This record gives sequence, structure tokens and C-alpha cells, in this order.
Amino acid sequence: MKKWTSIVFCVALLIVFFSLAQAKPPVAVKMTRGEAKVTLLKGKAHVVCAGQKEARFLKVNDLIRAGCEIATGDESRLEMMLPDRTMIRFADNTKFRLVQVDVEPEGDRAVEISVTVGKIWTNVRKSLPGKKDKFEVSCQNAVAGVRGTIYRVDVAGDQSALVKVYDGEVRVAGIPKAEQTAVAPVGPPQAVSGPTPVEGPRPVSMEEWVYILKAMQKVAIGADGRAQEPETFTEVEDIDDWAKWNKSRDQRRRR
Repeated sequence: MKKWTSIVFCVALLIVFFSLAQAKPPVAVKMTRGEAKVTLLKGKAHVVCAGQKEARFLKVNDLIRAGCEIATGDESRLEMMLPDRTMIRFADNTKFRLVQVDVEPEGDRAVEISVTVGKIWTNVRKSLPGKKDKFEVSCQNAVAGVRGTIYRVDVAGDQSALVKVYDGEVRVAGIPKAEQTAVAPVGPPQAVSGPTPVEGPRPVSMEEWVYILKAMQKVAIGADGRAQEPETFTEVEDIDDWAKWNKSRDQRRRR
């Protein structure tokens, strides 16, 4: 009996050693300048980048470069991380484009995300003092820029939008009609061209509007591009599943 027990033990030990020897080490995916990494995906999401004719399914650890256009499916959620560990999340049925994703090792940052329709939640890592910093989320009628904060932008199919700030400060500005672009139809992303130059600073006309939102403030923007006066909101009012899930993810990240 002892002999058989010893034989079984030795065989089991050999199997374990053989399995360990055959196991492949985990592949580390390293981000570089101009890339974002998929860190979580529930459901499905498609991506198509400049020069590609067909969309492909995304998967965790995929790297996405500037100029790519992404669309999430029904009941799907997507989380991406930038090289500076800024977290960006997208709800289901969201279509957006990574216009610019430049994060330099020395601290300079230039990020721009254009949302056609859907919901985006950003937990922007604070920038270093004295560094060049641009982080903007835009839709057809408005652009929201920050230097380090937590906020969300919801864009409806008629291009009305809602911006909510949870921490920090956000500058929300209207986009003049002359600078607005046509909204692409909702559905799988199509082939897109590469990044285009961004217009520099210019005088603000009387037809434009700018609001500085602080923590627990929101502003609603109509389909015509007009903004309502900013309002405050409470944690009790903000009880939708999208907010709850993102707050849970942010809390887990701080641990």
C-alpha cells in the first residue's frame, strides 16, 4: 500500500513540474506615447483605425492609438488607461474617437476625445506643476477641459449633452456653429483619417459661452448648443447604475 502511495505521489509531482515548465510567462503590455490600453471590457466593442477598412473586436490589453474610432455594443462597458494612469470609461452604445493621446514621460500631456453619442467617465490624474497640459472631452456642441478631476459627459442622439463634475474643476465651453462637424450615424465605426491640426487660441465671440464647474455641479446643453445655467446636485440624486459602477471602480483604484 505504501509503495502504491509513493508511486502516485511521484507521478503527481512530475505532472506539476511538467505543467510549470510548459506554462508561458504572462505577457506585459507596455504603453507608449500616443496609446491607451484596454484594462476592462464587459460585452463587446469595435475599433477601426486610420488605414483600416474593417472594424475588429477589442479585447483586454489591446493598445489603441490616436485616430482610432471605437463603438461599444449593447449592455457593454469599456475601461481604458493612459500612460499616466488616467482612467477613462465608456458606457454601452457609446461611439467616440481618440483624437489625440500624447502623454510624455516628463509630464507634458495633450489628450482629446471626441464623443459622438453615449457616456464617458474620466478620472484624470493631476498634472505636474509647470507642465503643458490639455485634457479635453468634446461633443458636437461643447468641449470640457480639465487638469485633474473626476467628471462625466453624457451625449444624447440629438446632440444634447450633460456634464457632471464630481471632484476638481472643469471648464465647459460652447463650440461655435461654424466649427461644428456633422455627426456620423450611430453603428459600427468606419474608417477614419489621421489626426488633424487643432486650432490655436482666438478671441471669444458674444455668441459663445463658458462655465467653470466645480465639484458636485452640472450643466445641461441643448441640441441647439445653448447651455442652461449650472446647477448643483447631490449624491442622493446621482444614483444611476453608471455612476455607481464608476464610483466603485474609482474607489477600488484608490486602495
